[in-house]
Amino acid sequence: MITINEQIFTYRKQLKSKLDPMRYEHSLSVSYTCMALAMRYGYDIGRAEMAGLLHDCAKRYGDSELIVKCQKHGLTLTEGEKKAPAVIHAKYGAWMAEHKFGIRDEEILSAIQCHTTGKPQMKMLDKILYIADYIEPRRNKASNLTQMRYLAFQNLDQTMYEILAGTLEYLKKKKADVDPMTQCAYEYFKEIK
Repeated sequence: MITINEQIFTYRKQLKSKLDPMRYEHSLSVSYTCMALAMRYGYDIGRAEMAGLLHDCAKRYGDSELIVKCQKHGLTLTEGEKKAPAVIHAKYGAWMAEHKFGIRDEEILSAIQCHTTGKPQMKMLDKILYIADYIEPRRNKASNLTQMRYLAFQNLDQTMYEILAGTLEYLKKKKADVDPMTQCAYEYFKEIK
């Protein structure tokens, strides 16, 4: 039986050959950040690493190509996803993780699927991956990164709320379409923070 560590090393090699170098480095950074958060919150480190490593496995495709691939594989896209296609790689990435990489762990698949929008009632791995994708060390654009990096190791729910609020504000300023799931996730975390 293959161990999770053996799988991870195999998947790293596959991703390195498929993703552009910066995307591959980002995936490694997210996986390491997931591991750090998993250690902090008592979550399974191997599962967190796997989710972080595979979260952007579908980023090798452009938005229009992802839409075609989703249709080909029977993945229904919401109107919100069609209007904000940058989030679609998460849905197709979860499909790829299951069908191309053989991941059967529902928590890993869920985390990959919601890592761009969030969702209400996220489980721990969902939150760990969402947050790790935002705070990983190679990120440098968000003005609140220092605070979010600190807060991530204090309170996951508060960090989710702050990141979602900042994301919605950023998208509003850009006059960009927002996937309704992001708004739903924000409302949920606003209530429980």
